[in-house]
Amino acid sequence: MQHWDLTAHAVEPHRPEVLDSTGEGRAILLALPAGESLQEHQVHERAWVLVVSGTIRLTAGDQHIEGGPGLLAAFEPHERHEVRAQSDARLLLLLAPWPGEGRPPDWRS
Repeated sequence: MQHWDLTAHAVEPHRPEVLDSTGEGRAILLALPAGESLQEHQVHERAWVLVVSGTIRLTAGDQHIEGGPGLLAAFEPHERHEVRAQSDARLLLLLAPWPGEGRPPDWRS
């Protein structure tokens, strides 16, 4: 069994940490400073965003949602979305299956 305390685990802004990356999925912890964003993007995998601390605004198409700790949002593979921190935020990103269909097999980062 692996485990992490997401509220105490050290993670620096602009330096996401891959907590686990297996054939089933990938877990990434990241710190997003207030006012910064993961600009509109898409991934090959289904993506879940869990707010551990802080507040964020999520945008997908014409949908917007704001929330804080405990907010969990899911995006379909290739669904374009943006994540913007309204206050310093700590997020857990889950991607599955890992790697998703269409991702180059030699993709490692």
